[in-house]
Amino acid sequence: MNEKRGVFERLKFGLSKTRTGFITGLTRIIGRGKIDEELFEELEELLITADVGVHSASKILSGLREDVKINKLKEPGDVEQCLKDRILKIIKQDNYSLSIKDYNPFVIMVIGVNGSGKTTTIGKLASKYRREGKKVLIAAGDTFRAAAIEQLEIWGNRSGCPVIKHQSGADPSAVIYDAIQSAKHRGYDLMIADTAGRLHTKVNLMEEMKKIKRVMNREISGAPHEILLVLDATTGQNAISQAKLFNEAVGITGIALTKLDGTAKGGVVISIIDELKIPVKLIGIGEEIDDLKEFEPEEFVEALFER
Repeated sequence: MNEKRGVFERLKFGLSKTRTGFITGLTRIIGRGKIDEELFEELEELLITADVGVHSASKILSGLREDVKINKLKEPGDVEQCLKDRILKIIKQDNYSLSIKDYNPFVIMVIGVNGSGKTTTIGKLASKYRREGKKVLIAAGDTFRAAAIEQLEIWGNRSGCPVIKHQSGADPSAVIYDAIQSAKHRGYDLMIADTAGRLHTKVNLMEEMKKIKRVMNREISGAPHEILLVLDATTGQNAISQAKLFNEAVGITGIALTKLDGTAKGGVVISIIDELKIPVKLIGIGEEIDDLKEFEPEEFVEALFER
């Protein structure tokens, strides 16, 4: 099995909970033998069940009706390809790849609520870029959750990436400041900063994110170069509400959608991109270190529809 096929098989396996229900329903619907209003209604229900969302499902179905009319389609089987094309049209956006440029250092600010898989995502990212030959520094900016610091240190040891930390409860911006100074003076290519997902103080979480962003930009012009929001796919439409709040506060450049292997509602990828107009750049499809992969729209659609 070549490497590309191997990655596709992992993606297909990671989406198995979503794909199984989706394909079972799709096969039943197009097996009815005719294109009628009932077919469209059942397709819309199928999409919503996969957590595509009412707004996005309605848009897809509107496009399907148009395709059927313009192309004078008669066979239900023809609708499947149109459905794939409509989904791809929604999720295929510009700048969906995570591109690390030569800023010396390039700074990634990672945000998200506790439990979303933020710390694990940072660890996997650090490991990925370390394997690619980049000099990576991790900043333990989530000082309000003690376990976050320890988890990052474990990942740092695994990947060979140093972790800048302060004691639990310290000012997160101070940690970020120290990490930036270290990254600049020691010639790091990339700095990945963890941030709080919840605060134990009266300080508003979003205000804390804004403060960290200001510190980064003050010390390195243009930083953070990437603001990556980590969302848990198993939370479905709640993930969109989270994204809106963070986006209003600091402006998100990309999303890492984790735990796709643990949900039957992987259609939330479509809804997130459609409603937020923010590219999904990374998806988590398993527990292994290489199960955080770059999101490729065509590959995602093919894996979703693969029988």
